[in-house]
Amino acid sequence: MPLASKIFDVKPNTPLEELAEKLKDYKIVEEREEEGLRFELITEVRDLELHGNILEGVFSKDKLILIPQRGRLVPIVKTTDARIIFRRERETTLLTVVQEKHFANAVASILSHHLFLSYRAIVEARISPEVMREFHERNPENTKVIYFDDLDIPDIDKLALYGESVKDSSLYEEYLRHGKIWYLVYQIPGTHYVMGLTRNCVVTAFTRMDLKEFIDYIHRVIHPLIYLSKEKEK
Repeated sequence: MPLASKIFDVKPNTPLEELAEKLKDYKIVEEREEEGLRFELITEVRDLELHGNILEGVFSKDKLILIPQRGRLVPIVKTTDARIIFRRERETTLLTVVQEKHFANAVASILSHHLFLSYRAIVEARISPEVMREFHERNPENTKVIYFDDLDIPDIDKLALYGESVKDSSLYEEYLRHGKIWYLVYQIPGTHYVMGLTRNCVVTAFTRMDLKEFIDYIHRVIHPLIYLSKEKEK
C-alpha cells in the first residue's frame, strides 16, 4: 500500500506547547447500538510527543461497520489511525496527516474545531502553480506524469502528459499556455522512490518507503515549497 498524506496550514499563531496541552487528554466516547449489541466508539489523540519545533502523535477514530457473514450482517468496530505532525518553522505551523486525503480532511476538521472552536482555523496548505512549475523544471527528466487544470479550453477540465510526452517541450509549453500544473508524479533524483504531489498538498509515496523517511522528505522538500508559495503571495 502506498503511503499517503495531506498537509494543512494552521492559521492561528499558537505555540506548540499550547496545542500539546489541549490535545493531551482529547478523547470522545460515543455509544452505539447495532443488531442488538452495544458498542463504544472512541475518537482520541494518543502518544503525543513534543520535541523542538515538532509536536507529533496518533489520531485514532473508531467506526462501526457491518460485515456480511452467512446471510446476516455482523457489526464490528474498525479503528483507523493517522500519524499527525505539527511543525513550526518560519513563523508558520504546518500539520501533516499521514492517511488518505478524505480521512486526513476529517482529522484536520476535528482538530480545528477542538483546538480553536472553528472549522476554518486549519485549512489546506497550498503550493502555487508557479512553484509547482519551478519544482518540475528543476528535474524534468524525473517527471512521469503531469496533470494541468484551470484550463481556458471549453469543455475540458484537465489535460495530462504521460511517459515520453512529458519530455515533449513544445507540448508542455502549449499546455502551460492553457492551464496550470495541478499534479505531478515524479522520481526523487538519485533514488528509486516515486512520489505524487498535488497543489493542495496531497503527498503520496507510490514505492515502499519507511514512515520516518516519508515524513522527513515532506519536511525537507515539500514544506519549503509551501513557504515559498506564501512568500510569493505577499
